[in-house]
Amino acid sequence: MTATILVVDDEPDLEELVLQKFRRQIGEGIVTFMFARDGVEALQSIERHPNVDLVVCDINMPRMDGLSLLAKLQQAEDKKSTIIVSAYGDMSNIRVAMNRGAFDFLTKPIDFADLEATIEKTIRHVEMLRETRRRQNEAERAHASLSRYFSPQLAKRLAAGSCEAGGMEVRWREVATIFTDITGFTSLVETAAPDVLGELLNEYVTGMTDVVFAHEGTVAKIIGDAIEVLFNAPGDQPDYSTRAVACAHALDAWAEEFRERWKARNVNFGATRIGVHAGSALVGNFGGSRFFDYTAHGDTINTAARLETANKFLGTRICASAAVANAAANFQGRPVGDLILRGRSGPLRAYEPLKPEAFATAATARYSEAFAKLEAGDQGAMPAFAALVGMHSDDPLAGFHLKRLLNGGKGVRMELG
Repeated sequence: MTATILVVDDEPDLEELVLQKFRRQIGEGIVTFMFARDGVEALQSIERHPNVDLVVCDINMPRMDGLSLLAKLQQAEDKKSTIIVSAYGDMSNIRVAMNRGAFDFLTKPIDFADLEATIEKTIRHVEMLRETRRRQNEAERAHASLSRYFSPQLAKRLAAGSCEAGGMEVRWREVATIFTDITGFTSLVETAAPDVLGELLNEYVTGMTDVVFAHEGTVAKIIGDAIEVLFNAPGDQPDYSTRAVACAHALDAWAEEFRERWKARNVNFGATRIGVHAGSALVGNFGGSRFFDYTAHGDTINTAARLETANKFLGTRICASAAVANAAANFQGRPVGDLILRGRSGPLRAYEPLKPEAFATAATARYSEAFAKLEAGDQGAMPAFAALVGMHSDDPLAGFHLKRLLNGGKGVRMELG
């Protein structure tokens, strides 16, 4: 598929330079470029060609500058992923652009190798968003059949016809949320027979939702293989963080047993990755008067999804934030580090929750000692993790930290991916 890129810049020579630098990609049909001299012309181009995939935009331009164009693009229903370009010394404007929704930025003079890499990364992001929208559309079309996935508590409220009076109205709530996804699910879809895939996914979703309901959670959304779970909504659950951690452990145990069962049938089902976070979210029925769509939106939900993704890099299956770990009763787990997640203003301390039997092992104690050295900047952190990996080669989190240190990493603050 050819990606359409709109470059918005008033420099007269830029168009010729871009076409020259990207002539191979253009010739191979990887990308196609459109050009506009300012924000006004850019909006007119997008209106004529709504299939634009991403926008590369300078800040300082006549008629409509880049920040104003970015605001217009973010207000549109079909938000365009935008790369902002500005002078190196103009970091204040770049910071404003990122806060307003820019996907990434580049500094002038443009390094075309950096531009190519940034465009490739942004196109992958656009493709991911399209896949998410496709899944959302499929889920919406099948919404009538998804009522069996709502928690019994929520179903009871609906049957009583008390959506508004019973807490279904949209409002801010403190919640704990779990986000799950399956490793390699796209490859499985492409290789498994339809009847096998149907049986597999139906059994998986049913089993996972049964676990959620056993902990009195609410399944807020199912999109393909991804499941979003809420606690403390719609009803009050003072121990919602404790419930979320217990549910995450139970989901992990069930999913691993499920994998082994299907492995015996020669079906390679991926591991389930789980992210857990707590905070404020906008929760309620977003379906209007014609549809029922009880779900949650906000940074808390996005952060849980990003913690789920973090497992891919860490080698873990469950990744929980400090917000959950600090609030859950008798939480036991290993510190992962301070993760820098996209969209957040600062680092977020993350943990790998452990069952009591795993937490009580000598290996966990050794990990804690090695992590303390890492956090303190102690030179002994590398040999401590090396010794741990030597004794426990099946510990991916210890291996992750050792690899970071061997590659020059320091401290516990890290950006994944």
